Amino acid sequence: MRFLRAALLAAAFATLIAAPFLARGAERAAPARAGRAPARLVIITPHNEQIRHEFGLAFERWWAQTHDGPTVTVDWRAPGGTSEIRKLLESQYIRAVRGGAIAPDGACDPGAMPYDILFGGGAYEHDVVKKGVSVELAATGPDGKPLRAAVPMSVPARLTDDELKEIFPENRIGQGVLHDPQKFWLGAALTAFGIGFNRDVIRELGVPEPSTWDDLTDRRYAGRLAMTDPRQSGSVATTYDSILNAYGWEKGWRVLRGMAANARFFANTSLKPPLEISSGEAAAGPVLEFYGRYQSQSLLKPGQKPEGSRLGYVDPPGMVFIDSDPISILRGGPNPEAALEFVRFALSEQGQALWQFKKHSGLALDTGYPVSDDALQYDWGPDKFELRRMPVRRSMYEKFRDRFVDRDLRPFEIVSKAPLMGWRPLVIPMFSAFAIDIHADMREAWDAMGRAAAAHADPSLLAELDAIFYAMPPHPLKDGATAPFAEANFKVIRDDWRDPRRETDLRMAYTAFFRERYREVTRRAREAGY
Repeated sequence: MRFLRAALLAAAFATLIAAPFLARGAERAAPARAGRAPARLVIITPHNEQIRHEFGLAFERWWAQTHDGPTVTVDWRAPGGTSEIRKLLESQYIRAVRGGAIAPDGACDPGAMPYDILFGGGAYEHDVVKKGVSVELAATGPDGKPLRAAVPMSVPARLTDDELKEIFPENRIGQGVLHDPQKFWLGAALTAFGIGFNRDVIRELGVPEPSTWDDLTDRRYAGRLAMTDPRQSGSVATTYDSILNAYGWEKGWRVLRGMAANARFFANTSLKPPLEISSGEAAAGPVLEFYGRYQSQSLLKPGQKPEGSRLGYVDPPGMVFIDSDPISILRGGPNPEAALEFVRFALSEQGQALWQFKKHSGLALDTGYPVSDDALQYDWGPDKFELRRMPVRRSMYEKFRDRFVDRDLRPFEIVSKAPLMGWRPLVIPMFSAFAIDIHADMREAWDAMGRAAAAHADPSLLAELDAIFYAMPPHPLKDGATAPFAEANFKVIRDDWRDPRRETDLRMAYTAFFRERYREVTRRAREAGY
């Protein structure tokens, strides 16, 4: 009886949702939507206020122009970075499965969960959302052990293969993909990672404008790099992984540690470093390219060329990692039909225009390009903010480049072709152990090494301090033996860090190793008079 009642409720809800769409033709001649309550689309996102404003307003207008029946209102939720959002979703989905709102096989009614869409963040985080949660159930199996349910937090977008092919003629950028093959997530924009720097501060420090990640390990940047905590931002974890991948295992970890030693602190969001750099509190740092471009533009005086801005941005040559910035429809959201329509809009050429077109672009006026009826009726592009992000659709670069704010964008041409090594799972635990949790010890050792180098200490002492500082810990194995922290042992090390029964002990062992080495550097430098 309970299942019958649930099925009837689900059918009634589906009928309610589908009715406006099924009756669309009949309603076209009907009066305006007097007395009809607006639909509400709830989107959880790490995107900034400017993106939320433009996509919310544009989608609501598009919906009103293309749909009969109730209007739609976008309800934005922005609790933090992508990693924080993913953790929030995990806790809510686990509770929903345990409480019965979501069945062990993933079946649920609309409204079982509070959010319709996850909009933004890197492909890695959306893959984790696709993988979902693993929940221990009250029921037991034949062996007497509790059964577990694996439930994806997202659902495949119901786009046809023809729709997908039109949006993504090729599912590839560099060594990455633009969408999940099973449609659990779809790239909505592209994100590159580069170096932002303040030209005024750079001149004060006496260093040249940086062009490579290695440049940011120069000790003259000590205390002046703007860095972000990868535990708080999935995009930043991807940035650090791309640096590791670009330089290789040995030098990659060395570059990351040198950058961490120069950090002022580790911000809890990737929004802060561009602000720190533009204000002069920091000299440089890794930034998402659209934050760097946007902040640089905001500092330009009337008539001033971009290279005249005090905030510069550079893509390290040959090391440009470009990632999909996806959108996922969440399982059990309250308005699945509106969610699908938002996905369609965000991936349409009209939706993609929001990323790069100038505000009030007037696209329909003499573009020289063939445009759809929709484009002739409505003015594409942002209402208030020029977002300066890279569209994911190749057609935008082919058809509308003259409408771009940044006409030099060529992401599909400049992306690094280097193979991805899959080392990202170690980025967060290693950054925590060698830098964030003991940053004071790290900085003290780094400064001691800098004093010794500036005083032209004996080269053998400098080499010794360098070796101690950059040493990596032997990895404790389950049987009590140890293995070198080496590329050849990556899978073993990764799997151990993923084991919740070992994670705490490993974190303590790694952190203790790094703290001891940093303090040894400081002690030896002091004994030598530095």
